[in-house]
Amino acid sequence: MRNFFTAPWMDGAWESSMWIVVMGVLVNSACGLVGNFLILRKMALVGDAISHSILPGIAIVFLMSNSRSTGLMVTGALAAGLVTVWLIEFIHTNSRVKKDAALGVTFTTLFAIGVILISVFADHVDLDLECVLYGEIGFVYFEDSQLILGLDIPWSVLRMGGTLVLVSLLVFAFYKEIVVTSFDSGLATSLGIPAGWIHYGLMMMLSLVIVFSFESVGAILVIAMLILPGTTAALLSERLPHILILSLVFSAYYAISGLHLATLLNCSHAGAMVVSGFSLFCLVWIISPKRGLLIQSIKRYRGRKSAAADPGFGG
Repeated sequence: MRNFFTAPWMDGAWESSMWIVVMGVLVNSACGLVGNFLILRKMALVGDAISHSILPGIAIVFLMSNSRSTGLMVTGALAAGLVTVWLIEFIHTNSRVKKDAALGVTFTTLFAIGVILISVFADHVDLDLECVLYGEIGFVYFEDSQLILGLDIPWSVLRMGGTLVLVSLLVFAFYKEIVVTSFDSGLATSLGIPAGWIHYGLMMMLSLVIVFSFESVGAILVIAMLILPGTTAALLSERLPHILILSLVFSAYYAISGLHLATLLNCSHAGAMVVSGFSLFCLVWIISPKRGLLIQSIKRYRGRKSAAADPGFGG
C-alpha cells in the first residue's frame, strides 16, 4: 500500500509524474467543462461522434499539405467536427431517421473514410492510428518543451493549458446564452439569442477540446472524460455553477488517482484515469445524500415499515 502512494514520486520519476498529473488535470477540466453542456442538451454521444469523425479531417489536410503541423491538423479536425454536426442535423431534419440513428450513421461512416484514406494514401507516413485512438499521456515529459520562468514546459501542456483558458473564458462570457439555449432553444430565439450560432459555437469548442485532448488520451477515452465529471457532479448538486466547480475538483482527482493506479498496475495512464473516474462515480452514486442508492434504499425501507405499522397507509 505504501508503494501505491509513493512509487510515482520516487527514484527520479517525480518530474515525469508531475507533468502527467498536470496534463491530466488540464484535459479532464477542459473536457468536463464542455461535457456538462452536452449532458444538459442530451447530446452526450455527439462528443463520441466528433472524436471519431475528426480522423478524415486530419487525413485530408495531411494529404493536401503533406505537413503534420499542429495548426493544419487543428484546422482539419475543426472542419470535420462542424461537418459532422451539420450532417447529423441534415439527415435528421430531412428524413424520418431519428437523431441517434443519424449520429451513428454519420460518425461511423466518417471514421471509416478516415481509416481508408490513411491506409491507402498515407500508410508509409508516421501518422500513428494507435496514438489517435488511445493517446499516450505518459510520454508528455519527453516531448519538446519551452523554457518559461525557468521551467521547461512541454508544448502539449502549453497547448492544453491555452485550450482550457479559452474554454473557461468562452463559458464565462456566454454562460447565460449557452444555458438558455441548452434548456429551451425556442425560448432563447424569442429572447433574441442566436440559438444556432451558440449551438455551432459550442460544437467548435467541443471539437477544439477533443483535438488537443486525444493527443494525450486518445479519441476513445476522451469520451469518458467529457461525460464522467458532469454525471458524477450532477449526483451531488442540482445547481449548474456548483456542478461546474465539482467537475474541476473531480478532474484533479482523476489525474492523481489515475497516475497512482497506472504505476501500480503498469498500465495506460489515460485508461487508469477513466477507471478512477468510474470508481468515484460509483461511490458518489451510492452515498449521494439526495439521489444515492443508500438513501433511496433507506426511504423505501421506511416507507414499507410505515405501511406495515399503519394498515390504512397508502389507501
